Amino acid sequence: MSPLGSTSTRTPPEGAGAVRAGAAGAWAEAGSRWGTAGQGNGPGQGSPGKLFPVGSVGVYVHVPFCERVCPYCDFAVVAARPLAPALEERYVDALLCELAARRGVFAGRALASVYLGGGTPALLQPASVARLLDAIRAAFPAGARAPEVTLEANPSTLESARLPAFRAAGVNRLSLGVQSFDDGVLKRLGRAHRAEAGRAALRAARAAGFANLSIDLLFAAPGQSLAALERDLDEAIAFAPEHVSTYALTLEPGTPFARAAARGRLALPDDDAVAAMLERVRGRLEAAGLLLYELSNFARPGFEAVHNARYWERRPVLGLGASAWSTDPRAPEAPFGVRRENARATAAYLAAVEAGASPEVSAEVLAPRVAQGEAAFLALRTRRGLVASAFAREFGAAPRALWSEAIDELREAGLLRESAAGDLALTPRGRLFADTVAERFVAV
Repeated sequence: MSPLGSTSTRTPPEGAGAVRAGAAGAWAEAGSRWGTAGQGNGPGQGSPGKLFPVGSVGVYVHVPFCERVCPYCDFAVVAARPLAPALEERYVDALLCELAARRGVFAGRALASVYLGGGTPALLQPASVARLLDAIRAAFPAGARAPEVTLEANPSTLESARLPAFRAAGVNRLSLGVQSFDDGVLKRLGRAHRAEAGRAALRAARAAGFANLSIDLLFAAPGQSLAALERDLDEAIAFAPEHVSTYALTLEPGTPFARAAARGRLALPDDDAVAAMLERVRGRLEAAGLLLYELSNFARPGFEAVHNARYWERRPVLGLGASAWSTDPRAPEAPFGVRRENARATAAYLAAVEAGASPEVSAEVLAPRVAQGEAAFLALRTRRGLVASAFAREFGAAPRALWSEAIDELREAGLLRESAAGDLALTPRGRLFADTVAERFVAV
């Protein structure tokens, strides 16, 4: 086994205006035929086969454009340096068309969160971000509290200069892809920025008035030592962010890093070093008041990511854009919801939307066994763990009734703990081998 508990989840887009308007109308009609009966909430909120009470919705917007594609990245991104205004307008128009076509499936749900990810959504003009946010807010009713609106940004002079305008457009949470404060590490990672740009972006974010700031840190990078990671943690903590996401570098098939490693040309820390780094990250961040609430995420109390929690809690999310995934609400014909995937390639996404068609390439009505496994391993990623009573309310059986042998073996291995009530949570050792634990709950 290797320590995989901190792998990234970040879960894990020309035509005349008249043509675009026509496409929106045609597709909106198609969207109405897809059905709007689903009204489900998260786990434990109802019984399969019955109508569920109206709840909330989160909206994810994928913006695929990047200044450059990093050699370890396997996300659906395209290099766009600079981002041409015509392409930006075309992509935003397509997003608005998709929103108009899909909003009915989530009708009546209060807007809880918006997450603009990518890619680098901060490459969009603030006016484009404002267009998107205005349309999303108009599509869904307001809830009891203002929605969390997150924008991912990378440190650069261009993006930093836009921060005040992004905030004025309605962004209230900023996620900065700092990754490291070490120029050597950044260079080996193939990042477009250097350490001073990261520091400047953090200062600019505070100057722009962002009071909810998240930093991304990547570790186990080529040639990175534990001492170098300590220096990154020193700087991150000194900036006093409200949230930190940490990711151990993983080699994704087909990436330049994976090919280099296969040829023996990439020196990465060994498993013991990665495990030591994982423990050091947690120890330092928690000592600074940033509590681990999910395997890769730390926050000050009250600043846990609202949108990301929707994935861990399996709540409805409308995904817009190339490669975006949606989780439709539950309905009598789909008591555990429907998962939909959009075309990965930006060109294919745009072609579908502009032709008045859905960009969807797959749809899965979640089977009970699939939903049970996902409920287990996603809950185990969180600090709270898997609550047996909530699981039993949703599925009619406690976790032990389904996975008794696996639970016993994982407990014996020191990877899982079980309370008297049957609640399950990862042990400190289990967090190092979280993917190994997850496999025991999703295996057929």
